[in-house]
Amino acid sequence: MADTATFPVRTIAECNALLTGPGARFEMEEKVINGVKLRTYKNAPKTLRDCVLNSISWGEREFLVYQDERVTFGAHYKAVARLATQLRDDFGVRPGDRVAVIMRNYPQWSVGFYAALVIGAIATPMNSWWTGEELEYGLSDSGAKIAIVDPEKLERIREHMPKLTSLKTVLVGRRSDDEADPRIVSLDKLIGDPNSWNKLPDIRMPDAEVGADDDATIMYTSGTTGKPKGALATHRGIISNVFNGMACQSRHFLRQGLPVPVRDPKVDPPRIPLLAIPFFHATGAFSNLVPAIMNADKIVTMYKWDTAEALEIIQRERVTTIGGVPAIAWQVLEHPDRDKYDLSSIQFVAYGGAPSAPELVATIKRKFPSALASNGWGMTETCAASCVNFGKDYEVRPDSCGAAGPAMDFKIVGAKGETLGVNEVGELWVKGPNNCKAYWNKPEATAKTYIDGWVVTGDIGRIDEEGFVFLLDRAKDMLIRGGENIYCIEVESALYDHPAIMDAAVVGIPHKVLGEEVGAVVQVKPEMEVTADELRRFVSQKLATFKVPVEIQIQRDPLPRNANGKIMKNELRVRFSPRPG
Repeated sequence: MADTATFPVRTIAECNALLTGPGARFEMEEKVINGVKLRTYKNAPKTLRDCVLNSISWGEREFLVYQDERVTFGAHYKAVARLATQLRDDFGVRPGDRVAVIMRNYPQWSVGFYAALVIGAIATPMNSWWTGEELEYGLSDSGAKIAIVDPEKLERIREHMPKLTSLKTVLVGRRSDDEADPRIVSLDKLIGDPNSWNKLPDIRMPDAEVGADDDATIMYTSGTTGKPKGALATHRGIISNVFNGMACQSRHFLRQGLPVPVRDPKVDPPRIPLLAIPFFHATGAFSNLVPAIMNADKIVTMYKWDTAEALEIIQRERVTTIGGVPAIAWQVLEHPDRDKYDLSSIQFVAYGGAPSAPELVATIKRKFPSALASNGWGMTETCAASCVNFGKDYEVRPDSCGAAGPAMDFKIVGAKGETLGVNEVGELWVKGPNNCKAYWNKPEATAKTYIDGWVVTGDIGRIDEEGFVFLLDRAKDMLIRGGENIYCIEVESALYDHPAIMDAAVVGIPHKVLGEEVGAVVQVKPEMEVTADELRRFVSQKLATFKVPVEIQIQRDPLPRNANGKIMKNELRVRFSPRPG
């Protein structure tokens, strides 16, 4: 726990002023974008194309590691330049065309993503967990001209291809054999396998006119209700997300009265995240892949998450950053073999995308004393993190996701559309240069979510006197028991406080008279035991009786989560039988 007698040395506002003033790295300038005046980062790269062009400076430093495949920045640059040229010259891709990328976190994912962006096309990642029918929807909805896939995804979409008239070519990575269907082309035959990219000829990156506010990506929401919506982001939006994150990290040092460390990517050792979340998620692409190419970081990926394998990788690759979502951090912290590995390289445990137990930051501090923990909040519609709670601030406010990044404005809105005051509970709205501009082909949904530069988040929360955000629930997930609002996060946090609980989810159980009652599913930590009655008694000491779960299901296995790390509460709700009046 931080010493609150001496911390913070500066307020959030004072830190922001120092970080964003004239001549500072995060200096601001106002711009009118789509009719809305916004603060923007003056010194940020203008486009993702610029980021790729600059990455040649990192040369022989490693960029992507997957199993025995190791790709340097120079080799990655060659592969992007070659594929981008082929997309333009051989496959007719023009600015604004959609290029879908649908594969696991292979090195080819990054090449396909950046090859589309450098020629002004719209990179369109899709969920590699989707079924063939869901992929057909995404490819049709986006009007993708090209799809870059792995063999597994090819088999899912093969029978759907006759219906996809806009899809002209499918490039299949990690397979070199020919197909009878002329629309299916081996990506390996075009650019080779990852370990051979360094031998590709040096060619110029194809010329293209790409602007900061040009469309860059369509990133599909997780689609927990209805069809997924494609959030359309610009180059400025994605890069602003990166600068927001870096500014929040820098602010952490100023809050302590310390100078902000200056890191030279050409000289200083790289940050090495073990990426346990998919590139197709906003956090994977915008908060990991893009910062890596900007800052010469090395990303290590896995075929799928496995904690035991991850421990081996952390030791072997000297990984500096772990996390992604809170459940992954817990699994590393609580693994019975953790002490058998040298994990001293870990400097950061960073996560977001799902509620985290306030106990988590204290556990990180205890088990990794030299590491800094951070918890952020964002959504696909804001190009990932809009605020980050970092280091000592996180220790002091472990139930907050942080204060807004310097370019962002946050407000809490009441039921009548009014702006609420300090610590009043309502819906969180956010505004800033990293917000997406619209939902692709969905004007009605766009009008409800994007209002005068603000994103209506659907998250219920409050903002304290210094600007720290405390999220209470998703508006659609809040329970109403006999007219009383119950915020799921509040009950989940009470469950998390029990030393035996690793993960928890609260859902509504239908009730004939009360409407809903509280149900919970929890994952117990290894080698610990607890009963439902014990947990109910524990929660009753912290919360009002009507908030105590009437039924608690206990399991050893992880709770079901989608690829974005969100607990699939729809799957949990069906486990509970409606209760009679």
